[in-house]
Amino acid sequence: MRILILTGKFCMGHWSASQSLAQQLLDAYPGSEVRVEDFLDCALPKLSDFLYKSYNRLVTYGPGLFNVYYRMTENSAARPPFEHTFLEKLEELLEEMSPDAVIATHPFCAQVVSRYKGEHGSGLPLLTCVTDISSHSEWINPHTDCYLVGSREVRDRLAGKGVDRDSICVTGIPVRAEFRSPRRPPRSSRAGRKRRLLMMGGGLGLMPTKDSFYEALDALPEVETTLICGHNQKLYDRLSGRYPHIEVLGYTDQVCAYMNRADLMLSKPGGITLFESIFSELPLLAWEPFWEQERKNARFLVERGIGRVASKDPMRCLTEIQALIYDDQTLDGMADQMRAIKAGLNQAESPRIVASVVRASEVH
Repeated sequence: MRILILTGKFCMGHWSASQSLAQQLLDAYPGSEVRVEDFLDCALPKLSDFLYKSYNRLVTYGPGLFNVYYRMTENSAARPPFEHTFLEKLEELLEEMSPDAVIATHPFCAQVVSRYKGEHGSGLPLLTCVTDISSHSEWINPHTDCYLVGSREVRDRLAGKGVDRDSICVTGIPVRAEFRSPRRPPRSSRAGRKRRLLMMGGGLGLMPTKDSFYEALDALPEVETTLICGHNQKLYDRLSGRYPHIEVLGYTDQVCAYMNRADLMLSKPGGITLFESIFSELPLLAWEPFWEQERKNARFLVERGIGRVASKDPMRCLTEIQALIYDDQTLDGMADQMRAIKAGLNQAESPRIVASVVRASEVH
């Protein structure tokens, strides 16, 4: 089985989901060829670095503009820019690899593949992996054979927009294998030890900047904090070694280990982070989100009882940390809800779903 996964490195969530899905497929079908492509870089190699940097600036300084566009296209997604260039590159990739199926983990990739299928009358299977708790129309395309979604709520909303319910599989958002087998010690065995808070700001390391926040955090009784700055080198340089009860890290590939030892995580509510938290059974206190899709993720975690939303104001956020990190009963309840969510997901079935879509296309 040959599978082409198309994605983009926007805040790394889509890329992470692609890598996780690729590993699941290889584990289930060891003889397969699975190729993950950054489609933006592949099609626009001279522009991709500029476009990614522009996107990162938009995330940091201009989320309001994106939110207006996102809401305007909620039920009628616009066509992607540079579409002709992407279609040409897609055709090259398909000729080179001859995949049995394409999986898209970013909406613009799904749009281009669907467009290609429509123009060429192609029966190439297209599976779309939705990487947020989102039913935005940017994900919906007429030539999609299967949707892999994060929750039953997304399935219901997509069906309400006309997507065939039988083509929607609730798998959760893909996470790496180590997250799917949590090694969290029972809370009863943690009695008498200090509380552990894990703070993450995504790949860009978006964190509070005021010294007063970190001074107050460092002073919380019996709390040890690990702060993962990602690629925010300035924040790392400013905070590293400055506070005795705050461990400061840059980019690390050991996030799972830090989640497994933490009692509470404070993070932006990206789709990947949300499901890493769920599979790790780690209650989540989400930074009050400014991106529209992250607001939907945050709404999901509150409605499902697996976390809370923290204020943007640093000192109010600190009060919310205090209210939750010492509350074992609430933390245990959130972990129980996470286990219930996991029980309703078919993430281990994702490779089988891909294979069944491929077999169905061969029959036709």
